[in-house]
Amino acid sequence: MDVGSETPLYQQIRDQVVVGIAEGRLRDGEALPPTRQLAADFGINFHTVHKAYDLLRQDGLVRVSRKTGAVVSVQPPSPGFPELWREQARVWLAEAWLRGWTREQVLQRCVEILDQFVERGSQVVSDSAGGASGAHGEVSEG
Repeated sequence: MDVGSETPLYQQIRDQVVVGIAEGRLRDGEALPPTRQLAADFGINFHTVHKAYDLLRQDGLVRVSRKTGAVVSVQPPSPGFPELWREQARVWLAEAWLRGWTREQVLQRCVEILDQFVERGSQVVSDSAGGASGAHGEVSEG
């Protein structure tokens, strides 16, 4: 985590968990550290970790209960996910374009990142709503 970053700490935690799941470092059914423990490890307020875990729960990537804590549990995306993802991707692509990246550079970077997820054998949830990756990293247009 980068405490000097403009990205809030809870968002950094959330994003690192998402990448960890995609890269296969965090598996379905695996418990995440308790909020107080993770907060103590990073020297931050436990509410910050709680907020990150709550975002992950809302995104359908973890389930949270008093008994088991936060556990990786990737669910099919909500019906609004494709449009939300499109809007987020649009901002990132606009920034790359404004910085002078060519179409080929953008596509090459996207392929490199997706290949990392595929190579590391992450579990992927496919859905009938379209847009989710299949078991071998193909994208279904649904």
